[in-house]
Amino acid sequence: MYNENNNNEQNNGYSSNGHPQEYYYSTGSQNYQNNSTPARKPKKQHPFAKKAVSFVCLGALFGVTAGTAFSVPTYMTNKQLLQTKAELEQTQSEAAAASTPTLSTTTSSLTTSSSGSTASADVSAIAASCLPSVVSITNKGVSEVRTMFGTYQQDTESSGSGIIIGENDTELLIVTNYHVVSGSNELSVVFSYDEDSDNPSLVSAKLKGYDSDKDLAVISVALSDITDDMKSQIKIATIGDSSSLQLGQEVVAIGNALGYGQSVTTGIISALNREVSVTNDDGTSITNKLIQTDAAINPGNSGGALLNMNGELIGINSVKVASSSVEGMGYAIPISDVQSIIEELMLKETRDVVDESEQGYLGIGGTDVTSDISSTYDMPVGIYINTIYDNSPAGTAGLTKGDIITKFDGQTVKSMSELKTLLTYYKAGETINVTAMVPGSNGYTEQTFSLTLASKDVFGSDDNTPGSTQISAQLRQDYTTFWKN
Repeated sequence: MYNENNNNEQNNGYSSNGHPQEYYYSTGSQNYQNNSTPARKPKKQHPFAKKAVSFVCLGALFGVTAGTAFSVPTYMTNKQLLQTKAELEQTQSEAAAASTPTLSTTTSSLTTSSSGSTASADVSAIAASCLPSVVSITNKGVSEVRTMFGTYQQDTESSGSGIIIGENDTELLIVTNYHVVSGSNELSVVFSYDEDSDNPSLVSAKLKGYDSDKDLAVISVALSDITDDMKSQIKIATIGDSSSLQLGQEVVAIGNALGYGQSVTTGIISALNREVSVTNDDGTSITNKLIQTDAAINPGNSGGALLNMNGELIGINSVKVASSSVEGMGYAIPISDVQSIIEELMLKETRDVVDESEQGYLGIGGTDVTSDISSTYDMPVGIYINTIYDNSPAGTAGLTKGDIITKFDGQTVKSMSELKTLLTYYKAGETINVTAMVPGSNGYTEQTFSLTLASKDVFGSDDNTPGSTQISAQLRQDYTTFWKN
């Protein structure tokens, strides 16, 4: 997670007084102490609310954690059309549907708006209608802390938001930000209607898939864990069209601000297609074009809904600018830009964290090729393999020193910490595909390797190479040696 006072954030502009603007993920965290004056606590706190408010830097990934408006089309019937024309269009649409991938095995499609209406409701009506589609998310995990005295692990707990975007035969599906769910050992959600009860129901959730480059993730809740009473008080969000937004258009934001439960803020669209970059503390950096709004986006709002005045989802709240001289600059992922990504994530296999004794390993030592190293040495961003352990799955599959891993089981990976987190969901004995960029006389080529994960008691754990200076020196030496030959 990222603390507001962390110096690792990338400055993508300067305020009028010359102070850099810092971009933060709007996630509420409990594992770091904020040096600012604590906010007044409400009389009643939720079981997942922080005892002290701490602001968390929105971090590096624009890009765990995937949700989306799905690409299943809706059609409107025009009564003025001749019957023969209507039948022809129906035949054409059915033929097109038969030739393209569909969600025939699941009902995990987003509910999209087909009204074309420009009428708007007041904010209270939008809140009443849309709050049942927004949930609060609690992420419990373990982070690795490096100090001059060594490395140790500490428990972490953070809060964020999510949006109900579909269901299949067994699961309710929720989209959120990747940074809200990354590094989790335990995920749970609370539905908005239940937050103010004396004993709110914490429902366990699991990760389905993520796209770290887009800061998107989809998590699932088993329908068997949701009572009939719960089902009657929640609903799937209606998806709008973010491509048709205009400057000055009114919007409403809903999210779990500060971990206290759902709150509602309002504002306008301040800018469109703003290019925003965020860098996390492992050196990875992601740039995306986002919606800018002056609706208040605070820690805990990450993964929450940005809605138009029809109550339709147009964005997923993600980032804010933190500066003493800046006000009202929050950012959201445009929903229309990520519809196909969310749809793909909804169809992934749901996984849960496996016991450490059963966890699978690749058998490598690796270093992170960050964006800075990538530009310096003209290397792909990913995980540079500097060690292949004897008889390891990676070596048996044909991976060698100098290869750069970019995907694991179809998921993009950019750092060893991200790979190690992903591996906590996989058991030894599972066969998966690893994509790597392999160096050759004409540069790097992409290759896919099939390997069967093994347990760490065979050859040890997958390891990081310590120290950024050592990493750079190692890469420089290997890079020079390879290209000279």
